[in-house]
Amino acid sequence: MTANPFLHIRSAKLRILPGEDDELVNEGMYGKACAQYLQTSLAGRGYSVPFVVCEDWGWWVDVKGLDFTCGIGVYGIQIDDSGDLDLCVTVLTPKGKKWSWTKLRSIDTSAEVDKLHETIRSIFEDDVDVTIVCESPDFPLE
Repeated sequence: MTANPFLHIRSAKLRILPGEDDELVNEGMYGKACAQYLQTSLAGRGYSVPFVVCEDWGWWVDVKGLDFTCGIGVYGIQIDDSGDLDLCVTVLTPKGKKWSWTKLRSIDTSAEVDKLHETIRSIFEDDVDVTIVCESPDFPLE
């Protein structure tokens, strides 16, 4: 199984939302606006994205309709007191062969995971209000 690259982005429209602090599991793990943005944008490109939820590490964007459990991780760290965020997005499902208990066989997630990653990158590239800072195999927000 191979990990997926991270997209480090910034956007003034993907800031900390009012009341978001009340939903956080761990203080400072923002990204709800980005998670909701991806939920809407991916739905517009044919993906089923029923919900987003805050986890202890950031925000999970649930993706349904694939042959395997799939989600996107959104990590956000506040840059300063302005509410601006450094955001990092990745497909959390690793690429490669994975056992499926529902199908009782191994399935290869690579093609669908790569397609989802490319779709996410395309969403960001197509939006003039979003800047892709970098794409990296390593977590870029440390």
